[in-house]
Amino acid sequence: MESGIIRVLPDHVANKIAAGEVVQRPASVVKELMENAIDAGATQIKLIIKDAGKTLIQVIDNGKGMNPMDARLCFERHATSKILEAEDLFKLSTKGFRGEALASIASVAQVELKTKQSTSETAIQINIEGGKFIAQTECQAPSGTSFTIKNLFFNIPARRQFLKSDQIELKHIIDEVERLAIPHINIHFIVQSNGNELLNLPASNLIGRIKSLVGSYIQKELVPVNEDAGYIKISGYVSLPQHCIKTKKEQYFFVNNRFVKQPFLNHAIYDAFKELVSYQSHPRYFIFLELNPADIDINIHPTKTEVKFTDDKTAYMLLNSAVKRAIAKGAASADLNFESEQIFNTEGIEAKKLVAPTISYNPSYNPFSESRNSQPHHTKTNKEHWEKLFTGFTEQLAVETPVEKEQTALQSIESEARDFSVFQMNKKYIVTTYHQNILIVDQQRAHERIVYEHYLKTSLDNRIASQQLLFAEQLEVSAGDFNLIQQLLPEFKIMGFDLEVFGKNSFVINGIPSDLQEFNIQQTIDFILESYKINTIDAKLERHDNLSRAISKSTSIKYGKVLQEIEMKQLLMALFDCENPLYTANGKSIMMEIENSEIEKFFKK
Repeated sequence: MESGIIRVLPDHVANKIAAGEVVQRPASVVKELMENAIDAGATQIKLIIKDAGKTLIQVIDNGKGMNPMDARLCFERHATSKILEAEDLFKLSTKGFRGEALASIASVAQVELKTKQSTSETAIQINIEGGKFIAQTECQAPSGTSFTIKNLFFNIPARRQFLKSDQIELKHIIDEVERLAIPHINIHFIVQSNGNELLNLPASNLIGRIKSLVGSYIQKELVPVNEDAGYIKISGYVSLPQHCIKTKKEQYFFVNNRFVKQPFLNHAIYDAFKELVSYQSHPRYFIFLELNPADIDINIHPTKTEVKFTDDKTAYMLLNSAVKRAIAKGAASADLNFESEQIFNTEGIEAKKLVAPTISYNPSYNPFSESRNSQPHHTKTNKEHWEKLFTGFTEQLAVETPVEKEQTALQSIESEARDFSVFQMNKKYIVTTYHQNILIVDQQRAHERIVYEHYLKTSLDNRIASQQLLFAEQLEVSAGDFNLIQQLLPEFKIMGFDLEVFGKNSFVINGIPSDLQEFNIQQTIDFILESYKINTIDAKLERHDNLSRAISKSTSIKYGKVLQEIEMKQLLMALFDCENPLYTANGKSIMMEIENSEIEKFFKK
């Protein structure tokens, strides 16, 4: 019989392929191991990591442990205690169930398991390396289970190279911990990274757990959601309209206590807010959906974060209605009591009108105004001789840019840019004329460029002066943001932010850049961090450059801002004083030119 070309893969190869689906990064390992600890009935789970999980991941729990046979079998592929037949997939109440996780992890790391049941005198220790069984011995250990994962992807260097920076990988790990800590409030979670304690979350009620993760300030910004509609039970918290923010964060859905991502559920909440908030405002929510396991299917993705309902429309309608009622009750209640975690009693309370949130900013903000020209860290402008704004720039452009049209345009502006007549179009563009041509400038991108270069030029020897606050403000952040700010503290100080660590997950703001004194500084820092994280994911940027971009994105003049004539002229002057007034930091065009010849050609038709 002729030999075929199809082969059955060896187990170690099959497990490595499976690992590609289950173990995408260190956070994937953390998720699987902590879910197993929860399923084992643990009341305390401790996570210890080094180098963002690349060197070490250790999960220690006080759960029921395993006997010697189970300890050995748990590393076999498709070995599971959760299902016996296919029908069990449709009535799951546990976290893990496929039986692929431990086999996959063991195939791409050095694994040590120690486990002991309360009725046993000794513990079992098993060592596996790259999917190869090394040893099984008896040892001394407390009741429960300890998984130690060392040198993840040591035998697949190509996979290891695709891991991101420690900062990004650590953020993913903290995200996974938070997604487990929020629904499992009866469990004490502890997280240590490189010897430092990042999280310590004792058992609590739901609002207490949320406050521990986000900050105590969140309490006054949320209202409870509580609805039992038979098919589905909805509970949790959602932010009031006036406390919506400009970034998408703290948005959690849990279906039967499992974190899920479901776009149509997200849309149901946004629809409830659509008449109450301004453009690009985002609610924060911690929503729990409880329904019969037979009415959902979670076995549609290896990471088990997607879910399919038997009746999507009903789930959407009920969630949308529940959130609308929660917002209305929250607006009508003058004194919120979160500790009881009970639905509001609004009888006899006079309804209050919902007010759309507003964002405060300094309408005349210009970091290059004359009043600050005396400071060495600001670029100087010259209102009387605009041509001096281009000293050196056109020469640089000729070397760096082969497009002669751009150079010619800038030289024309240099010679003609006196006494600009300007107007604003669509609250978005600044329009002016020069040398019979028309110049259109994007006001937000222009200001982003100005602020970006302003902060980019800072250094240890060229700091931005910090305006000390009359009363210091306390800034509470999540564990991930706390870690990020700590890493960025030297850069923040150079740029005029006087921040000091003040206990766990909090800072004291003593001073801010003088240019930002009219801003809500806590919101501004929040926006800066979110922009920084987006930049980190989208492009590998040097830290100082990234933070400069984040600040410029967060504090620049936005579309819709009405500008006075003097403000438009100041903006143009500062723009033309930049080293590169043509493009934003990420390469988007700032201005366009419509030549007079094109206008004449059009009207000759």
